Amino acid sequence: MEEQRSLIPARPARNSRSRSRACLSCGATVDMGRRRYCSVACRQRLRYKLQVRTGLLRAINARYATFHFDARVIVLDVLTAGTSTIFSFIFPRSADRPPAEDFSRMADVLGNVWWAERRRTNRHYLASRELLRRARQGSAQERDVKPRETSYPTVNHKLLVHLQIGRADLHCPDLEGLIKKAFRRQAKRHHPDMGGSAAGFRKLRQAYEELLSWSDHPTFARRRGFPDKWFYDGETNRWVQPIPPPRQVS
Repeated sequence: MEEQRSLIPARPARNSRSRSRACLSCGATVDMGRRRYCSVACRQRLRYKLQVRTGLLRAINARYATFHFDARVIVLDVLTAGTSTIFSFIFPRSADRPPAEDFSRMADVLGNVWWAERRRTNRHYLASRELLRRARQGSAQERDVKPRETSYPTVNHKLLVHLQIGRADLHCPDLEGLIKKAFRRQAKRHHPDMGGSAAGFRKLRQAYEELLSWSDHPTFARRRGFPDKWFYDGETNRWVQPIPPPRQVS
């Protein structure tokens, strides 16, 4: 037990600026630009490593879990069914391994602890209790693991670009009035009589009419998750990649 606890350093700081610009799968920051992942293969590699180890989460009856990392540590926070306690498994990063490999290493260590106790006691619940006993408690709160639900307007982003409307504005109670005001503002800039092009104004007019039509019967998609860490849903036994933050028009 003491050897296991020695692997757990202080909990990492949250929401650092360098973390927000890093790949959400490997932490790379080179030439990231606006991308959230350095490559599709990198994202899929971490998703695969997480998904093939869900047996451990099912063994301890995890309701929700999150995985995130920084330059020093990887963190697996778990909320088990029937409790509000967050169990945090925090392991040091390897200098020459990506987070996906570090997660596999952590899962091996935790799995060995569970199976050793399972063989010793021949009791599933005792094995789970022993594993959770070795986790850190109190360093995370329920809101850090229980997923947030975010609404996304199901509207073509190009329409918002033409009218210079942010997605958050689509939740406005007077959406029709907001769209008309935005159209008048952009019409002053793009109307041919004001120096704009006829083609550009037609696109603006079309965007205005389509967005007005959408506002009559607006539709929203709902997603659960976090913008900066991977999320596990015990009901589906699936890991979900970080959800994108709402897009805004600058």
